[in-house]
Amino acid sequence: MRAVRLISLALALVLAVPLSACSAQPGPSAWAAQVCTALSPWRSEIDSLTNRTQQQMTTKTTPGQAKENLARLFDGAATASEEARAGVERAGVPDVTNGDRIADGFVGSLAGIRDAYGHARSGIQALATSPAKTFYDEVTKVVERLTTEYEKSSLDTTKLESVELQQAFDSLPECQ
Repeated sequence: MRAVRLISLALALVLAVPLSACSAQPGPSAWAAQVCTALSPWRSEIDSLTNRTQQQMTTKTTPGQAKENLARLFDGAATASEEARAGVERAGVPDVTNGDRIADGFVGSLAGIRDAYGHARSGIQALATSPAKTFYDEVTKVVERLTTEYEKSSLDTTKLESVELQQAFDSLPECQ
């Protein structure tokens, strides 16, 4: 009987360690570093896509070329936003008060931004390129909708309710 208890206790200890490791939440600094690491390529990609599109749009292009350039921009931005969202989701939940709500806020914000870019891509792809004036008027409407949806999805990290996370975001080199 004693051997059975020892084996049971040993099994419980062996199984408890991996399970507790799986459920451990990262501390504020570790979580912020993972989030900033996930967001850094996203910011770079959005900046790069925006700059390339602005350069292409300032040169004389046809409505067809403009449509292609904008669709590519919005597609790339949607893809980059999804990659950032997935990276933040992989960071898990920070070990702070309301950590689950904070993590959900970041993930939800990036999902909203991804969707805003996806809607813009679909909106641009649906436009007829002729007549040109109508095309450009409709592009303006698509971009205005994108701006509205993007603003609704944005997350203001200055309003984090966690002092520990705010300090981590302010101090970590990955977040600068």
